[in-house]
Amino acid sequence: MKSILRFSLLRPAYALFFLGLLLNFSACNSSKYPDRENQEEDYQVVPLPSKLTPAPGAFLLSDDVSIQAGDFQKEAEFLEDYAKSDFQTEIGTSDGGKTITFAENPSIGEEAYNLKVTPEEISIEGGSAKGVFYAVQTLRQLMLTEDGELIVPAVEISDAPRFSYRGTHLDVARHFFDVDEVKKYLDILALHKINTFHWHLTEDQGWRIEIKKYPKLTEIGAYRNGTIVGHKPGTSNDNERTGGFYTQEEVKDIVGYAGERHITVIPEIELPGHSSAAIAAYPYLSCFPDEKTVVPNDMMSATSKKQQAEGRNKIVQETWGIFDDVYCAGKDSTFTFLQDVMDEVIPLFPSQYVHIGGDECPKANWERCPDCKKRMAEEGLADEHELQSYFIQRMEQYINSKGKKIIGWDEILEGGLAPNATVMSWRGEEGGIEAAKQGHDVIMTPTDYCYFDYYQAEDKDSEPLAIGGYLPVEKVYSYNPLPEELTSEQHEHILGTQANVWTEYIPDFDKLEYMLLPRLAAIAEVGWTENTEKDWDGFKNRLTGLREKYDQMELNYANHVFNNEEDN
Repeated sequence: MKSILRFSLLRPAYALFFLGLLLNFSACNSSKYPDRENQEEDYQVVPLPSKLTPAPGAFLLSDDVSIQAGDFQKEAEFLEDYAKSDFQTEIGTSDGGKTITFAENPSIGEEAYNLKVTPEEISIEGGSAKGVFYAVQTLRQLMLTEDGELIVPAVEISDAPRFSYRGTHLDVARHFFDVDEVKKYLDILALHKINTFHWHLTEDQGWRIEIKKYPKLTEIGAYRNGTIVGHKPGTSNDNERTGGFYTQEEVKDIVGYAGERHITVIPEIELPGHSSAAIAAYPYLSCFPDEKTVVPNDMMSATSKKQQAEGRNKIVQETWGIFDDVYCAGKDSTFTFLQDVMDEVIPLFPSQYVHIGGDECPKANWERCPDCKKRMAEEGLADEHELQSYFIQRMEQYINSKGKKIIGWDEILEGGLAPNATVMSWRGEEGGIEAAKQGHDVIMTPTDYCYFDYYQAEDKDSEPLAIGGYLPVEKVYSYNPLPEELTSEQHEHILGTQANVWTEYIPDFDKLEYMLLPRLAAIAEVGWTENTEKDWDGFKNRLTGLREKYDQMELNYANHVFNNEEDN
């Protein structure tokens, strides 16, 4: 693959290639571009296709192109929209002339596609609508302007992804992003052939989804009275009320929008930790409802101090971190609440999965809670880790009864793993390795390679404020989600990988784009392209083509990668 893209003119195949250009000139003079000498830079596709074979000439996209969409009208409309939005060119308006055809071939695999471009025709063949959509994304990246006209260099591509799960996460709980911004995020994912959107909807700092049976979750839990200024522990509190939530109708709209782009949306309802916002709305969910919420280092907003003085003990958390006030594992009312929440969340999401969190749950309150101690005695649980396992397994059983599976962060391994759970391994790969050895499915998302809230440059003073760490594009690109410690049979349990975008220090969409791009391109190629075919220098060269798409979409991104600055 790499040798093809290097265009070595010493190879016999390329002597024939250029001889073919001359022959084509006389045989195909009905097209303006039959003799175009295509260059390596004409094929800048990310992620790298499985097989790409250049051909002479180019297809002219214009108003005399007819589109034969068949069963793929929606995918054809995406192609028309891209030509119009990116290049202000109308296509698909003719009943004759050159053609773009869409067809299905289930034998090649659901997400696979074949794309053939000649000066007279573009043919797209997908294993399903997903494969057709990915072919359209590749075609979009191949489009370029020449002499004021929109063309696609001739090429033949056969392509399929390495992993079935290629995910990107977004935390909308620390900072809220509105419906239009989430849709724009999905458009960015679609360009990179990402097929899963992990939507982190609840946290200590905000509850973001409407639950009709519990209106205070959004009346109270969706808003905080202030936020710390600067890096934790902060220099002050901004004393500004902030927040927001999605109505169930808005959730349906976003899920439908994602579905049209063949992106599965997995909701995350965090439990049993990271639950301050829900507890602020319904204090009985805490082991100790009468104890006041603490914001460390006296960084609480003036409004929250006033509310606590007036008798409202629980507030939505205003700083970042891990907090002892978690869902009480000893009260049945906690499980009734969470089951009711799931009853409203599950019907909104077609995904087979619900993410239940399970990470960073301190046990201090459970250790001194009479209800939790009673639960442990009744269930024969040895310690609070087993109590957490009981909590997770009880919720898993209920979610399974609704026809769904759970995903949890790797802490759900502690105390015994829930029977049907999929593990998302974030504290390195160890949790994922152990889960795979136990026969559980795994999604790899270790902090060292997949946390896009880390700094992108070594000179942190020149970068926007981030949570810490250092994760350049090259390191993201170097990741291989299949650990050497596992056998080939155990590798089958590694479903894929995911990038995580936590938003403690990402208050607006412009900064979100910057933290995401172009690192998303790197993780996309990790998930799509075979590890043996990856090549950092080749990837970096192909990023220049993707940069044009970023500019066309008016996206913000880290310039230093494209400027060949030192990033490792």
